[in-house]
Amino acid sequence: MQIQNDWLTNWFGQLVQVAGGQIGKLMGIFGLRRSRQSPPWGLMAVMLTLGLLGAIAWPGFTGQFEENIAANPSSETVELNLLMHVPEAEQWSGIVESFERENPNIKLNVIEGPSATNLIEDLHTSAFILGDSPYDLIYLDIAWVPKFAAAGWLMDLSKELTEEELDSFLPGDVDGGRYKGGLYRMPFRTDMGMLYYRKDLLEELNIDPPATFADLMSASKQLQEAGKTEWGYLWQGKQYEGLAAMVVEIFEGFGGFWVDPTTNVVGLDQPEAIAAVDFLVSAIDEGISPPGTTTYTETETLRFFRNGSAAFLRNWPYVWAEANKPDSPIRGKVGIVPMVHEPGQSSGACQGGWGLGINRFSDHPEEAIAAAKFFAREDIQKQFVMEHSYVASRKSLADDPDVTAKYPQYSQLVEILDSSPVLRPPIAQYAQASDILQRYLTAALTKSMTPEAAMTAAARETRSLLGTEET
Repeated sequence: MQIQNDWLTNWFGQLVQVAGGQIGKLMGIFGLRRSRQSPPWGLMAVMLTLGLLGAIAWPGFTGQFEENIAANPSSETVELNLLMHVPEAEQWSGIVESFERENPNIKLNVIEGPSATNLIEDLHTSAFILGDSPYDLIYLDIAWVPKFAAAGWLMDLSKELTEEELDSFLPGDVDGGRYKGGLYRMPFRTDMGMLYYRKDLLEELNIDPPATFADLMSASKQLQEAGKTEWGYLWQGKQYEGLAAMVVEIFEGFGGFWVDPTTNVVGLDQPEAIAAVDFLVSAIDEGISPPGTTTYTETETLRFFRNGSAAFLRNWPYVWAEANKPDSPIRGKVGIVPMVHEPGQSSGACQGGWGLGINRFSDHPEEAIAAAKFFAREDIQKQFVMEHSYVASRKSLADDPDVTAKYPQYSQLVEILDSSPVLRPPIAQYAQASDILQRYLTAALTKSMTPEAAMTAAARETRSLLGTEET
């Protein structure tokens, strides 16, 4: 396994490779094919210049350049490239080593990218638009699948797995890899939103874990008034993709929706969606949530929850391991329940997760498919879970005795997702739709617009994007 860990200078180096698709000499040095979509020469000159500047800033460039020249182009070893965000690139080291032991003719180069997943998406998008992405395998967030598939960048993997094989994965993970009848992502690990709570604090005041929004507000106020906690409920309110992931759960809990992907009907200006945004605004107004919530991502909310500053936290499965580390002040004091909802409505767990797609233009499609299938295997996913505590896409691991012995909460996590999955709308224009929603949610949360005005404007703009009529 090879990890390249300076993502910025490495990205410039990758751009040199992209430009090399137009220049025969560099094409031979780096072993790249000619671009199928030849970009303008002027743009290539600019990108080559940026690549060379990046090379100057990259001390390891000269050595790697010489290695590429010395490499035997007729070597039987096939190299596959995979870009991953920090820190998961390092976390994959064990399973990548397993892959290379079983497949000695394939070398998997894991390129370490920025930790912000939207930047990873931007890097992939830029590479594809330039015409020659150097990445054979694409580590896909569930929200990227419609965009990448609609653009024609991914290979359809429908024929690579039988229906029986697909049934062995969690349904939401499979559905999250589909677009217009095709399958574009092999499931690897799953994610779901849920509500963490302080068991010890609730037990002190004899409060049951909340099931409704009213329960959550009431419990928060009781604990605050009793001096047990500074804040009640923490959630991700910054203008970024995490805000969109969080709010689909609130929409679901109020009986609302964002976009129906089968009809493109937009529900943002319906009473249920407006009520959902009203709830979030009131949580800040009433002091249940901190005023700084509009700047918080998962990282900040976890930090405040872990240091004992709050009673409730909406977040993802990774929080369990973080909250129960030996040095955690709340170790052993945390419980989990599905996200709360209105009476008569259902709980919502935003379906997240990651899997492997294959670059449709890869020079090594067979080897890339073999790699994607390898990492979808039950034993490999179990190895990753045991090493890093994520939730795998394989159903069987929910009852695996080794997994549940090490992670007693594992079965409950899978049960929460299996019972109440909510997808962000799988539409080709998802990135634009998410940007619209984030902007107007921020306007409502920061009081520059009322919830009703913000959601009305968001609905109007989303309908314009999708070309649909007002309902």
